[in-house]
Amino acid sequence: QVQLVESGGGLVQAGGSLRLSCAASGSIFRINVMRWYRQAPGTQRELVASITSGGSITYTNSVKERFTISRDNAKNTVYLQMNTLKVEDTAVYYCNAEILTRLLRTNDYWGQGTQVTVSS
Repeated sequence: QVQLVESGGGLVQAGGSLRLSCAASGSIFRINVMRWYRQAPGTQRELVASITSGGSITYTNSVKERFTISRDNAKNTVYLQMNTLKVEDTAVYYCNAEILTRLLRTNDYWGQGTQVTVSS
């Protein structure tokens, strides 16, 4: 059993910053990729950023230069530092991870989501 628990969402004014965290726990052998997605009302879930176990990072264009993804492998935790937030960043943010469990099965896991609201 593997769980992803997110924290750090909230309400912030445009131009402000938030830091999201997502901690994985349970029967984990190795975490391959950790990702942040977001979904605004009436839209499809969008990949925001990803980071591999080797440290390769990708961002969607709209967050480049403003968001930074990082991970602490010792803590099985991924972070998303969000700076210069815009109203259009408002969404529920989801953590996702591709995990090789101790049963040597690779599965995709999701967190419960955390709301980020940016006011004008």
